[in-house]
Amino acid sequence: MTVLLGAAFLATCSPSSPEPGIQTLAHLPEAVSNNAVAAAAVEGRVMAYSFAGMHAGKTWQSVTADAYACDLEAGECREMDGLPDGIGRLAAIAVTAGNQIYVFGGYTVAEDGSERSTPEVWRFDPQSGEYAQMADIPVPVDDSAALVYADRYVYLVSGWHDHDNVTAVQVFDTAEDRWFTATSWPGSPVFGHAGAILDNRLLICGGVEVVPPVSADARRTFELYEACWTGEINPGDLTDITWNTASLPGAARYRAAMTGSLETGRFVIMGGAVNPYNYNGIGYDGAAAGPVSLMMQISEGDIDRLVLPHSSATMDHRGLIEWNGGFVTLGGMTGRQTVSDEVRMMRSD
Repeated sequence: MTVLLGAAFLATCSPSSPEPGIQTLAHLPEAVSNNAVAAAAVEGRVMAYSFAGMHAGKTWQSVTADAYACDLEAGECREMDGLPDGIGRLAAIAVTAGNQIYVFGGYTVAEDGSERSTPEVWRFDPQSGEYAQMADIPVPVDDSAALVYADRYVYLVSGWHDHDNVTAVQVFDTAEDRWFTATSWPGSPVFGHAGAILDNRLLICGGVEVVPPVSADARRTFELYEACWTGEINPGDLTDITWNTASLPGAARYRAAMTGSLETGRFVIMGGAVNPYNYNGIGYDGAAAGPVSLMMQISEGDIDRLVLPHSSATMDHRGLIEWNGGFVTLGGMTGRQTVSDEVRMMRSD
């Protein structure tokens, strides 16, 4: 049964705040953060994949095109062929449609610190291990939210394009290798926001908005966007999305891990930061950023808040994988901006 979320979506907190179980399933061949992650079935087993991101050095030279495959059941990860162009990028995002993985966008970092949003879309076949290049993103974006509808259409919501955020909602038809646009994002344009989908319902939270300078001699600032929005895709017109604001205190974060749970029918958001930061983990305000020690499970009318041990909290994620009754992250940053090699699973029971 589909439960619609709209303008009257009001959240209450459950009275209990249990500590979830946290398990390290495996270790990546190398620590990586800000990486695109997704999962697919291969010969009856769930494999989790990591593409691109940043290694432990946290400089422009640490940006990578490397990719890894993790057998979650066996607890083993291996290096595999990286993105075919060999160009390292940050803030790409990956999703699975038709058991094929699609990697969208990202941005490059040059030695002089200049950044460029990348238009490439790569399709990765988990069965053969081969890549194919698909149609470029019309407006190249990084740090976008990617949501899959009907196991075919990928909705890219807002994100950063070279010099500023965009309101565009760009939709990729994986079957026809073509793009079209949907109803624009109605909130403040953002990057690094978290998003998820259940049926035709979308939930987008947080991210960073660009605030104009307060005077002629001042500079613009990058600040946490403290809002969430719900969306409803019209099945009869895929370009039509009905957007509404949602009251979800505590859900607005930067680069949190988020998914829609098929098992529980709830949205799950975990980790992330409330102090927006550059790729090295240092905030735009000059202060070191730290992860939120909280996991939230959201459904119509309530929020379950689960306190994470501070030592296990992470940020700098680009996705969350549901597996075996838990939720899995690959890499990310810990509380001291340390790039992690851990594949972790969190359970709420």
